Amino acid sequence: MSTADSGRIVIDLFTTLDGVAQGPGAADEDPSDGFRFSGWQAGYPSPGMGDQVREGMERLDALLLGRRTYDIFAAYWPQHTEGPEGWIGRLFDRVPKYVASRDAAITLDWQGSSRVGADLASEIADLRERHREVHVIGSIDFVHTLLAEGLFDELKLWVYPILLGRGKKVFDDGALPSVLRLIAPPVADDGGVTLLRYGRTDRIPEVGTFG
Repeated sequence: MSTADSGRIVIDLFTTLDGVAQGPGAADEDPSDGFRFSGWQAGYPSPGMGDQVREGMERLDALLLGRRTYDIFAAYWPQHTEGPEGWIGRLFDRVPKYVASRDAAITLDWQGSSRVGADLASEIADLRERHREVHVIGSIDFVHTLLAEGLFDELKLWVYPILLGRGKKVFDDGALPSVLRLIAPPVADDGGVTLLRYGRTDRIPEVGTFG
């Protein structure tokens, strides 16, 4: 966890009500393992959340991404930086981008990109020292690693009222047992999309018996 003087690691995930976070943005984003609903978020637009998305990005000064998400972002965002709607592209193009990969020989052509993954806990500690707020967007396979090792400070879930059944879930069986705290009231739009923001704590679940 970060201290009062260090930066924060924020995970941003779009998820269905049953926890599927695989391939939300495009039909070809992640059809792995026979997933039939890649692009499910794009099929359920939520314009009422635009202000919440922008507000959540105001403190972002670095990106930490899995390799698949990085490749998608690198192919898209540098070409979408013009006009008022290009603010996300300009932001992502400007800030440092850290790519989690075990492959030390990967080529990262997008400006400001570098690899992490040799010693993730140490590298994330370094990122907290160097940046105010590092966002992990999408990157569900990498997020599983962060959740398993407790290497995050805030988990931000954009929950859509959709059930998909199969697909990569926000939480797999490797998540570190822990108690999270709600750090802001839930926000919902007219379409039923709800933003939930949780902070990590050092507490672990306690057990008992109702009697």
